[in-house]
Parts: sequence; C-alpha cells; structure tokens
Amino acid sequence: MHWSRPSSERCTTLDPAAPNLDRASAAPDDRLLPPKEHLDPRARTMWYVSESIQCAIWVVIVASVAGVLLRFTDITSWWVLLAASVIIVFSIVQTAVSPAWKYRYWRYEIREDEVDLQHGFVVKTRQLVPMTRIQHVDTRRSPLQQRFGLSSVVFFTAAGSMEIPALSQEIAADVRNRIAELAKVHDDL
Repeated sequence: MHWSRPSSERCTTLDPAAPNLDRASAAPDDRLLPPKEHLDPRARTMWYVSESIQCAIWVVIVASVAGVLLRFTDITSWWVLLAASVIIVFSIVQTAVSPAWKYRYWRYEIREDEVDLQHGFVVKTRQLVPMTRIQHVDTRRSPLQQRFGLSSVVFFTAAGSMEIPALSQEIAADVRNRIAELAKVHDDL
C-alpha cells in the first residue's frame, strides 16, 4: 500500500530558511536536551577505589570456593579453574571500565520546575522529578566520599528517593539549598 499526501495538505518543516516559520515554536524543549551538569571529576577515582575493593572481595570469594571445590569434590580441576578465571577476568575488566563510563554518562540539571537526572551506558535512565513532588532533601557522605571530599544530594518524593552522587561538598550544599528553595522544603537544622 502506498501512502501519499494530497497536494492540498501543507507539509511543515523545521528548516530555518523556510518561509512562514515561527522560529520560537521551533526552539528545542529543554527536556529533549541532555542535562548540562557533570559530577565532580574525583568521582572516577573514588569509583575506581570502590570497584577495586569489590573486585578484591570477589577474587577472595571465588578463590575460596574454587579451593573448596577442588579439595572436596570430584569436579575436574580445569572446569573449576576456567570458571574462576572467567569470573576474575570479568571483575577486573568491570573495575577498569565501569568508573569511567559511570562518570561520562552521569548528568544532572536543576531547573525551576524539575530536577533532571540521566545516567547509564547500556541501560540509559532519564528521570524528570517535578519540584512540586519533592518532600525532603539531604546531603550524605559515605566514608569513601569523605576521603575524596565528595558528597551526594539525596531528595525524597512519595515514590522514593533519588540521588545525585559524587559532587564536591560546596556544590552539593548549593544544589541541596537550590532544590530546597525551589521545592519550598524547609531545613529544620
């Protein structure tokens, strides 16, 4: 089946050179563009340390399980070593790649009417949280974040909590205060 437009129907275009184009209506909506703000660059190093700790824990667990299997079962040793090697190599590759990807693809933007969050490489997540839905906003610092001088901003809605991780302490405080001001959340400190 062939679809065609009757010649009497007019086709509109976003070409700026086209006549009768209202350029104000052709301006892109801010929500179509990715958020502008990035996390603090120290986030990469913090995530490398965190991933390295997790990788070391996995190596110890896998080596322990492999040792128990080799000693107390009749499983052929090369199967155990192959499985252990695959898990260990995967953990090392994830440790090497994941922090850089997390940093590259994590963005946020605080707008007058919403908080825009975008993260993820394989599975991209985009969250638009209306300011009118935000009930409470905090800053948090894990021991590892404290070591790197970073903080996270956590804000709560009736649906749960969202987090902007790994901001400098000063920027985190500014972001927290801006969200609180725009959402009309009062700090009881």
